[in-house]
Parts: sequence; C-alpha cells; structure tokens
Amino acid sequence: MSQQTIRQQARVAARGSAQRRRRERLARERRIEDLAVAVLTAVGERDAAVAAAEQRAGAALVELTQSEGLTLREAVAWCDEQVSVREATRLRRLVTDEAPVDAAPAGEREEVDAGASAG
Repeated sequence: MSQQTIRQQARVAARGSAQRRRRERLARERRIEDLAVAVLTAVGERDAAVAAAEQRAGAALVELTQSEGLTLREAVAWCDEQVSVREATRLRRLVTDEAPVDAAPAGEREEVDAGASAG
C-alpha cells in the first residue's frame, strides 16, 4: 500500500470517529434536554398542586372565621395547631387578598401580631 492510501484511510477513519462522537454527543444532549423538561414539568405540576391546596385551606379558614365567627386563633386551635396563626393568616390572604397587617382592623391586628411572635 502506498503512503497516500494509508493517509487517506487514516483520515476516513478519523472523520468517521469524529462523526460518531458528534452523533453520540447530540443524542446525549437530547436525552439531557428531555430529562430537564421532565423535571421542570413535574416541578410546575407540584407548584400548581400546592397552590390549589393552599387556596382550599385558605377558603376553609375564611369560612371558619367569617361564616362560623371564630377568631383566627380559635380556627388554628380547631386545626390541632398544625398550622400557625401566621401561616393561617397567609393562607387566608391568598383567598381574600386582605390588606397588609398594618391595615387590618384593630382587633384582628392584635391577634395577627400575637400569632406572628408565637408562630
């Protein structure tokens, strides 16, 4: 075999190897991209589920405090204190879009302030 033929065969082999590595790299990037999309989709679904659950909890707290006449602290006590007054306030605000604590009525402001330091 001539030197030129040997060089040509070596170049063809090198190009084939480089193409194979490029294809493998592109396939790996596609797999990584697909997995990243799966992660972001799952996180988005989780966030939506959490938001829906918090809306339901907030609506129930609004019902307890407005329709049933309980104070927020009493509502928290009825929930076996698995939620703090501070958390209950946040959940309730998700539903009612209440003004900040400083703008709350005086009786409610004291209750929220006391709960924030306790919870």
